[in-house]
Amino acid sequence: MKHLIILFCFTFVAFAADKTAVIKYRGCGITKKAYMKELAAAFTKKYKVEVSIEGGGATKGIRSANDGEVDVGGSCRQCLFGSDAEKKVKLHPVAWDALAIIVNKNNPVKSITLQQLKDVMLGKVTNWKDLGGEDKTLHFFKRNGKISGVGRMARELIFMDVDIDFVATQSFKSSGPLEKAILKDTYGIAVTGISSARKRDVKVLGLDGYELSKENIMKGKYPLYRPLYLVTNKKPTKLAKKFIKFAKSKAGQKIISDQGTVNLREGKKLWPVYRKAMKALEKKYKKKK
Repeated sequence: MKHLIILFCFTFVAFAADKTAVIKYRGCGITKKAYMKELAAAFTKKYKVEVSIEGGGATKGIRSANDGEVDVGGSCRQCLFGSDAEKKVKLHPVAWDALAIIVNKNNPVKSITLQQLKDVMLGKVTNWKDLGGEDKTLHFFKRNGKISGVGRMARELIFMDVDIDFVATQSFKSSGPLEKAILKDTYGIAVTGISSARKRDVKVLGLDGYELSKENIMKGKYPLYRPLYLVTNKKPTKLAKKFIKFAKSKAGQKIISDQGTVNLREGKKLWPVYRKAMKALEKKYKKKK
């Protein structure tokens, strides 16, 4: 009887510990909207482990994991070249996103070229008539900072220059307020992530003749694609390992795809071109330094 009581107590304590286990996640809003909420719900249902989700941006996601403040971070950019604040993390790619050019749904323009986008972001184009639209002043909205998820990836993918400055009508602290500003401004234009943009009532412009669709991301036809990452410390917690494994599993990848996000299998052909571009950018950065 004594042994049974001890066994019961051990089982109860183990069950209670499992019930109170929590994975702490912090990261960018685009990653959260791409798949994180759904992955977390499915993980909790399967393993009875809660997942607390906090925003804060890609930089905070990476650096919180670096400092051991969270089990898992979320990011829509890679680590900064040579950054001591981000050297203790491991990035786990789990999906693909793309930078989206968004405008108000009442704007008649449907597509622009990559060169036109560059000219807008550098302040060389300031009127919609130069993009095939109305003779109205163009308002370019941008994210604050050069190392935010969208800010950094816009510089990497569009300009291959991480230090370039943009000329904007207004700057925003995060993607949410920026996207909401487009809803209110017929002549506004901005760059954000498609995983976030598709949840807003905005128009997503085509680029170089290609619509920003899941299929065009998968095939690499839409050019501004980028990986989405879960981030752990190089010495991850057991719960972090378990969550990463689930995210990369067949079930986890199906959840990601079901959200309209390109999963790893669907985007496997994107890696060679993307890696080549990032290696060239890193080489350029090191040479510049």
